[in-house]
Amino acid sequence: MATHITIFFVVIIIFIFNGHTNGLLHGLNEGQVTDTTMHRVDCKGDVEMEDDAWMMVQKSGNQFVVNNQPFYVNGFNTYWLMVFAVDNSTRGKVTQVFQQASDVGLTVCRTWAFNDGQWRALQKKPFVYDEDVFKALDFVVSEAKKFNIRLILSLTNNWDAYGGKPQYVKWGKEAGLNLTNDDDFFFHPTLKSYYKSHVKTVLNRVNTVTNMTYKDDPTIFAWELINEPRCESDPSGDKLQEWIEEMAVYVKTIDPKHLVEIGLEGFYGPSTPNKVQYNPNTYAQQVGTDFIRNHQVLGVDFASVHIYADSWISPSISNDHIAFTKSWMQSHIDDAENYLGMPVVFSEFGVSKKDPGYNESYRDNLISTVYNTLLDSAKKGGSGGGSLLWQVFPDGTEYMDDGYAIILSKSPSTSSIISRHSTRLTLFNSLCKWKCHWGCKKKHEFDGGFHFLDEL
Repeated sequence: MATHITIFFVVIIIFIFNGHTNGLLHGLNEGQVTDTTMHRVDCKGDVEMEDDAWMMVQKSGNQFVVNNQPFYVNGFNTYWLMVFAVDNSTRGKVTQVFQQASDVGLTVCRTWAFNDGQWRALQKKPFVYDEDVFKALDFVVSEAKKFNIRLILSLTNNWDAYGGKPQYVKWGKEAGLNLTNDDDFFFHPTLKSYYKSHVKTVLNRVNTVTNMTYKDDPTIFAWELINEPRCESDPSGDKLQEWIEEMAVYVKTIDPKHLVEIGLEGFYGPSTPNKVQYNPNTYAQQVGTDFIRNHQVLGVDFASVHIYADSWISPSISNDHIAFTKSWMQSHIDDAENYLGMPVVFSEFGVSKKDPGYNESYRDNLISTVYNTLLDSAKKGGSGGGSLLWQVFPDGTEYMDDGYAIILSKSPSTSSIISRHSTRLTLFNSLCKWKCHWGCKKKHEFDGGFHFLDEL
């Protein structure tokens, strides 16, 4: 009886603290948190762990873990943080977006750790860096830690924004190389050496604010090889596959501690003809990417998928977009479980205000669809590892909005949905931790008490 009373009061305290009793229960789809939800991660003996230790995110099977406890991602994208941090007049926006994101419970941010040969370039040309810009990236990393936000750092771009693949090819041509296509980036040895040099430079960087080497810093959640890679000159996917195989291993040789992901959009390719039906259009299977094959590579730790129904299917808002989002997500979650044995993060998703028929209610519906699909996976111990909104901006940056920006202070309904999802994940992770902890330390004493929590 005493055990039941103890558990009851712990749960009540959590509910009061979060202030979302009804939302939490509804957020778990009015179902039970069953035993299968909790036993995916084994405890390590009787070692006492600090709940909020700032340690590396790792993976155990198809789940992310911190301190051997489940860690589900609720995050966002803000790509321009490094560039804004260079100038004192805009540096405060970095702090502001982290503060506002933290206030609604967001825990991971994806941003660029590259700016190749452009305005305020980090890499001015191969092997040459602007120290002031690097110090700005140092600030971004250190500032994220202050707000308990981890970073996914992308190392280059498929597109020409911030330089990326086209800039590497331009550098190659300036060096006298006979290059004919931007896709030469993926197989020309000199261009690959340029990219590897950048990887090595960033990973070995000693942060001038924290004095910690990037490759040792738990603030960094993962390295992303390249944002949205495509190799349209080779629809077979062989060229891109070889590049991924080489670069994933290369990153791991420098930094075996951090997770690595590719940065794919998630399109199915030639290796899985039975899966191309899930692609948003026929063009998607001809861009040289191959979701399952690409992720079956040594050194790749988790899968990435993007969701842009308004770009891929039609710009006009319709219910078809929601249906596509559900099937797209479920297909990739199933693949991550059945073929890959790893978590999958939906690392970009959103809808543009510029789309015909757009309204904030639709955006909220889309976000809720993504969140609920991930919660369904989490309750089953599945591979749905989390999601990252594209994109969260602070106040005063509307002039940079590409249509997808969410300014939390001006979007109360959206902010409420994000905050509620954060609270649900916090409770869910807490339940996982309690179950694991009690299973190790006081198995017999707490068995009956935890059944009470299962009934939630």
